[in-house]
Amino acid sequence: MIWTIGAALLGLMALSIPVGIVLFLLGIGAGQVFSSFPLLRALGQMVWSSSASSTLIAIPLFVLLGEILVRGGVAARTYAALDRWMSWLPGGLVHANIATATMFSATSGSSVATAATVATVAMPQGEKLGYDPRLFSGAIAAGGTLGILIPPSINLIVYGFLTETSIPSLFVAGLVPGVLMALGFILVTLVLCRARPSLGGPSIRYSRAERLASLWNLVPILALFAVVIGSIYAGWATPTESAAIGVAMAAVIAACGDGLKLSALADALIGTVKISAMIMLVITGAFFLNFAMNAGGMGRQIGEMIEGAGLTPFSTLLLVIALYIVLGFFIETLSLMVATIPIIVPIMAGMGFDKIWFGVLLIILIEMALITPPVGLNLFVVQAARRTGSMNQVMAGALPYVGVMLAMLVLLIGLPGMALWLPSIL
Repeated sequence: MIWTIGAALLGLMALSIPVGIVLFLLGIGAGQVFSSFPLLRALGQMVWSSSASSTLIAIPLFVLLGEILVRGGVAARTYAALDRWMSWLPGGLVHANIATATMFSATSGSSVATAATVATVAMPQGEKLGYDPRLFSGAIAAGGTLGILIPPSINLIVYGFLTETSIPSLFVAGLVPGVLMALGFILVTLVLCRARPSLGGPSIRYSRAERLASLWNLVPILALFAVVIGSIYAGWATPTESAAIGVAMAAVIAACGDGLKLSALADALIGTVKISAMIMLVITGAFFLNFAMNAGGMGRQIGEMIEGAGLTPFSTLLLVIALYIVLGFFIETLSLMVATIPIIVPIMAGMGFDKIWFGVLLIILIEMALITPPVGLNLFVVQAARRTGSMNQVMAGALPYVGVMLAMLVLLIGLPGMALWLPSIL
């Protein structure tokens, strides 16, 4: 059953059928073939129960927050400010790309939105100044992945919803690994540009007055992050309520800048509807597929297969990591999470692994999937923002940052307190 559904999943996705529709089709097919019960009759109830949670309301709100920041010009002003502080380093604007992605991640909650925002703002500058297209575009694709690790994160909300894990605890658990990974990206960029200066563009030094003046443009993003995340940990608001507060605050920030035009607000709302509808279709489709697979005994089969292999908990962890790396090559990240979490997480928790720690580790694996071909979404987003060149250049430029993610996996396994320390004290 496992291999049949896996092969069918890859085959249907190869036909360019939307992922959400593929999951529904597989659920219906699995119910007809592997179950003696009329599972199709439960379709309406499964769609309702999987989408009726108030927790999921945070997803469109965080998407809208990011859309308003982009359409209102806040992201462009943030990038310009970080350019003045980071461009003196070897690698120049590449560091500004990573720093902007890190800051925007702390408000948008979406990896694809972060990558699209930074690419739209940075690509014209990189092409004009003659940066190596591989490293420049690869750094944007990799930096964008931080959007699902640094809180608030839509993917962590989905993980918490599926595993009934505290979302505030997941948010704070991803903070330290996310910041360390951003620093790792900067360090790798420094090493590469020291070894081969041609990879980076000109290092530009701005005056102290110019840098200090630019700090004003960083205040809105920092204040927004403090309000959204601070309200959660102070106990003043739930993640959903803090997202609503963030949307209102983002609208005020955008209006106080260049002004949030009605056309830009309409575009933000339309973009939010499109992205949120895609996410919810995937979630509901994956819920129905999981229901059908469990009714057919797939969860029991996987559990028996792992137990029968006689693996130690550590060996099982390595097997799961390898599984996610391979699946990440072929399956879109959100659907990969929703389709596998209900099966994998109970097994890992039963072996003694902390669900919060495993959630952070899983998100790093999902980040890798976002920048590895052939289905790495961030690669396509960055390529779409480029005027020239091939996808191969973006893929090549992202490879050094995949190495940083692998190093972070090793650190997280060896030092689990990296993710668990902040949740334990908060």
